[in-house]
Amino acid sequence: MRFFVRSCVVVFFIVVVGTLGSLPVFAANVPNSSKDILGKFDALKRFSQVLDIVERYYVRDISQADLINGAVKGMLQGLDPHSTFMNAEEYKEMQETTSGEFFGVGIEISMENGQVTVVTPIEDTPAFRAGIKSGDIIFSINGQPTQELSLQEVVSRIRGPKGTDVELVVIHSDAKTPQTLRIVRDAIPLISVKSKKLEDGYYWIRLTRFSERTTDELKDALKTAAKECKNSGGIKGIVLDLRNNPGGLLDQAVGVSDTFLDKGVIVSIKGRKGNTDRVYEAKQQNDDVHMPMVVLINAGSASASEIVAGALRDQKRALTIGERSFGKGSVQNIIPLSDGSGLKLTVALYYTPNGSSIQAEGIVPDVDIPFETPRSEEKNDKDNARIQVREQDLNRHLETGKEKKDTRKKNEKDTAQEQLARDNQLRMALQMVKSLPKIQEIKY
Repeated sequence: MRFFVRSCVVVFFIVVVGTLGSLPVFAANVPNSSKDILGKFDALKRFSQVLDIVERYYVRDISQADLINGAVKGMLQGLDPHSTFMNAEEYKEMQETTSGEFFGVGIEISMENGQVTVVTPIEDTPAFRAGIKSGDIIFSINGQPTQELSLQEVVSRIRGPKGTDVELVVIHSDAKTPQTLRIVRDAIPLISVKSKKLEDGYYWIRLTRFSERTTDELKDALKTAAKECKNSGGIKGIVLDLRNNPGGLLDQAVGVSDTFLDKGVIVSIKGRKGNTDRVYEAKQQNDDVHMPMVVLINAGSASASEIVAGALRDQKRALTIGERSFGKGSVQNIIPLSDGSGLKLTVALYYTPNGSSIQAEGIVPDVDIPFETPRSEEKNDKDNARIQVREQDLNRHLETGKEKKDTRKKNEKDTAQEQLARDNQLRMALQMVKSLPKIQEIKY
């Protein structure tokens, strides 16, 4: 999530070890506040001693800056899986993932006990095409074990110039032995919204991530769909697909939710201190969308995806179906530091409109429908048997000519039918969104 802190806070620790070590401290005779201060100085003294010992005696020469950076990384990684320190290059890369073009293989990852775990591959990326899926564990990158690396270092090594390759040793969650994959890096698409007509008036809108233009892209897709079916009665229903969407920017999650809501709470965030607490509410807009909706989620739906699904579910605006979501309900502030580096620090938790925490719980769908692999693909794809990793498992196109247009329309129809044939969750979502008006008429 993006909360850019505009000012930088730089803390300087000056530790005079010798003098501090000779102070005659009688802890029992000082106020509690003084005890706290002295306790902090004791900890800083210990850090300074260890730093000095490593600088003097470690088998390899290593700079003090590298040692301190490593210590800061370790401190943050010990808090939870999402807090981290980023050097200047890593901080720049992080910004590119939401605002510019970057190159890599296209996966969202997390780390648990030193194991790099795939939360979800980004659709239409090299990793997606290579068969990497949610729950896979990455053991090494170009021969270097990932246990030796921080999460941000893993990201930096997987990324690289377009056209170059990276070797990943991966164990699929339904396999017993690792597999070596050589994947060619490519530009990772930042177009986050895809739309397809399933039947006359019924559209499948898929959000692959929440980047800076997601809300605008969604509204453009809805306008295109409305124009396309204007002569046949307009849009009758929408299937909003958030499956395997790893999340992204909080403001975009709010924007997407507000597109379908005209009032009420979308999400609230609560931290240790009141100054981090905020409530985001929907506002009535001229382009609010009111047709029946079904939201699709699964274990790869995380963070911002869960905010949208939770808001639409709690507000009784949409029916959610699929599988329980990932459960990443924490808020990270992105804090820039004066030297170009930055911190990603967990500062609060998300709560859905009814007050439920997403953290380690996820969004439980209204209708639980596990994904079923088509029989024709069972030998090659055992997705239905895969382990689904959730937060609770973590510790801490240009065309011209009528003929071409007609061919495209035919192909789009065929593609939609093929997709429905392969995807039981999407089939059910279409059936449900078509039935919602009748269901809502039932009195009980």
